[in-house]
Amino acid sequence: MKPLLGLLLAVGLQVGCSSVAMRGHDAAAHPQPAVQWVRSELYFGIGEAGQVAAAGERRWREFLDAEVTPRFPEGLTVFEGYGQWRSPGAEAVERLAAKVLVVVHEDTPQRRADIEAIRAAWRRLSGDESVLWARQPVDVSF
Repeated sequence: MKPLLGLLLAVGLQVGCSSVAMRGHDAAAHPQPAVQWVRSELYFGIGEAGQVAAAGERRWREFLDAEVTPRFPEGLTVFEGYGQWRSPGAEAVERLAAKVLVVVHEDTPQRRADIEAIRAAWRRLSGDESVLWARQPVDVSF
C-alpha cells in the first residue's frame, strides 16, 4: 500500500510543478490559439466485443498506415472502445469493439474531404454501413 501512496504523491507533485511552470510560460514559445479548428472523432466498429483477434488489430494498423496517416501526418489519437448499435428495423442490439480516432485539424474543405475519404475507405474495407463522425469547434495552441 505504501508504494502506491508514494507513487500517487510523486505524480501529484509532478502535476503541481508542471502547472506552476506553465503559468510562467514564454509567450513566444506558445503562440496565440489557432482559429477555426475542429476536433473530429470517428467511431469505427472493428468486431464483436471481446473477440478482436490479432488479425483485426493488424487490419486496423494497416488501415491507419494506408488511409489515415497520409492524410493527417501531423498527428492523431486512437482510443479503444466498446459500442452498441441497432440497425433501423432490427430487434437486437449489436455489441462491438470499437476504435475512436481523434484528429484536431483546420476546418477547411480539404480536411473535411480527407475525413470523408477515411470513412469511405473503412466502409469499403470492413463492409460496415457507416462510420460515425462527431465534430466540434476547438481552441488549440501548440
